[in-house]
Amino acid sequence: MKAGGDYVNHRGDTTSRERAEAVELLLTAYRSGEPIDPLSERFPTLTVDDAYAIQVGQVQQWQADGALIKGHKVGLSSAAMQRQLGVDQPDFGHLTDKMFFLESQPIDSSRFLAPKVEPEIAFVLGKSLAGPGVTVAEAMAAVAFVTPALEIIDSRIRDWKIKLVDTIADNASSGGVVLGSTATALSEVDVRLIGGVLHRNGELAGTGAGGAVLGSPLNALVWLANILGPRGVMLEAGHVVLPGSIMAAIPVAAGDVVTAAFAGLGSVTAKFSKEVGIR
Repeated sequence: MKAGGDYVNHRGDTTSRERAEAVELLLTAYRSGEPIDPLSERFPTLTVDDAYAIQVGQVQQWQADGALIKGHKVGLSSAAMQRQLGVDQPDFGHLTDKMFFLESQPIDSSRFLAPKVEPEIAFVLGKSLAGPGVTVAEAMAAVAFVTPALEIIDSRIRDWKIKLVDTIADNASSGGVVLGSTATALSEVDVRLIGGVLHRNGELAGTGAGGAVLGSPLNALVWLANILGPRGVMLEAGHVVLPGSIMAAIPVAAGDVVTAAFAGLGSVTAKFSKEVGIR
């Protein structure tokens, strides 16, 4: 599967050279573990189209290095996350095989710069979805099952000082994914009404419900299929779609244990290793 399509800048003055520079800055941040200053400050004419082109440039490099695209994420789909990051619309990013971690197995926290965790209701597709024009009914028919998930978001931008173009360029602030080990048919639950509770190190860290995600996580799936379709990208059978968090993200650090429990879906746990790994 190719990365998220071609993006052409129609409004700003950001050049192809500047977009290539931004790609390299972000790739260097991954390699070095050192965050960069906001791209929106360095390139003040950066548009949303530019930002997606920068995202795709990174993903294409990861693919060239052997990474496989295993799904997509919708970010900023809840009012809580939009308020937290000061934006007013969703975005999307790519999920590669390198981003998936096993439940309850130690995750090397040194892989991340400033990680936070979000509880989500993940969709696993049984059929492909290709927009534009995808309806909620078609999206429901394409879902094989849902499962609890913890998304690890991270920012290569220093101190999370991001505008919308910053997070889009930075692959929608993606970091990692931990999927639960229970699968529930979509027909057995109402994803709008599913409540979730998040604990960090045994202490309550937040609560939320599926309806916080664009009114329903299914709406996020439809939005994603329809925004990717015109760019020549299909959501593929077997891929994971993270529709967005049911609550504001919480910061995590080495040694933390985070568990999200969803009514009717089960739970999922992420453990962050205390040991310092090698980048």
